[in-house]
Amino acid sequence: MERLRRAVAEIAYAKEHTELSPLHRSLVPLLSFASSLYRLALSVRSYLYGFGLLSQKRLPVPVISVGNLTWGGNGKTPMVEFLAGLLADSGIPPLILTRGYAGGDEARMLQRHLLEKSVRIGVGANRAGTAASFIEKYGCFEPHSNVCCKNASPGQRFRSHSQTQGIGAIILDDGMQHWPLWRDLDIVMINALQPWGNGELLPLGPLREPLKALQRADIAVIHNADLVHENIVKSIELSIREIKDSIPTFFTRMAPAYFFEAGNIASRIPLEALSRNTVLCVSAIGSATAFVKMVEKLGAIYVDRVDFSDHHIFQREDIDLIKEKLTKLEGQSGLKPIIVITEKDYDRDPEVLKHLDPYKVWAVCAQLQFVPHGGCSEDQLKNLLANLLRTRNRTIWFNL
Repeated sequence: MERLRRAVAEIAYAKEHTELSPLHRSLVPLLSFASSLYRLALSVRSYLYGFGLLSQKRLPVPVISVGNLTWGGNGKTPMVEFLAGLLADSGIPPLILTRGYAGGDEARMLQRHLLEKSVRIGVGANRAGTAASFIEKYGCFEPHSNVCCKNASPGQRFRSHSQTQGIGAIILDDGMQHWPLWRDLDIVMINALQPWGNGELLPLGPLREPLKALQRADIAVIHNADLVHENIVKSIELSIREIKDSIPTFFTRMAPAYFFEAGNIASRIPLEALSRNTVLCVSAIGSATAFVKMVEKLGAIYVDRVDFSDHHIFQREDIDLIKEKLTKLEGQSGLKPIIVITEKDYDRDPEVLKHLDPYKVWAVCAQLQFVPHGGCSEDQLKNLLANLLRTRNRTIWFNL
């Protein structure tokens, strides 16, 4: 299955099918047929919602969706964390709704990062139902008001800011294609390293929807903007504006802060400790290249990589493959390599990493940062979010 996933990914991001191996090219007709069926399913779903045959659940608090148009690696989870922290610091306790892929690795990471903030995390495919159960249990409130907002049912009560058990806003993780729940704002994340792939729909390409779906977005964020040439960033921005000229566009990067040692999450290893070492990057995330490029900037003598598909659960044969790579690197450099992983990979299965002894395994902790570009900044995003929600009768004030 892992080989098939890798083959599909290579096809999705190949510029021309002539670049593919004969085996991969043989898969193209099958993937093309499946992509046509997927397009038909999207059209049927759009028709059902457009004509009211299916309805969207509207919640009594603002709902902000963070999503994308392609599969993983677009910075959704870091943006969700940023928004949750922003809301909590402004006195608005948010509820994060996440599907919980691969046993909930992203949910566990978010919970650890936001442990000291008034943030709740709901995991489940039925996110409207999950939200309703949290609101039923904890209540909700409208910012700067102790009265029920017009969308709340009579049984739903609101709390003041001092009572942080209530739900003040919803952050919908990976919500661009989640139609059952009404959203007040849609933020779409775009990976600057791999924006649209071959431009085809799943599974022939990486697109979950046609690019025209950008018309539904309120804000676009080009992620990993620091890892590509400025001309590429401008090209992506231009392609976005060709679809929706008025959409505000922001730019972000992942900034590494420190490492922690696998098995000792409280440890703090400075980034400088990686210099003069040989490193093997091991990851099962949506954009392994972005992770490797970030590590390469930290001064290691040599950086190699072992990539798996997004949310892959490490198996015994994977550990054997990694150890084989480590032995080869050690023989070449004369140094015992350090394994560097992402936090998401650590949270997916911390126990399996013990099988990599006696090699050191470090997880890199990184945070979302805004890249100044064209006057766009973090504070401008805060103001824009507040203004957009105000125009939709959903008033939120952020602490700037």
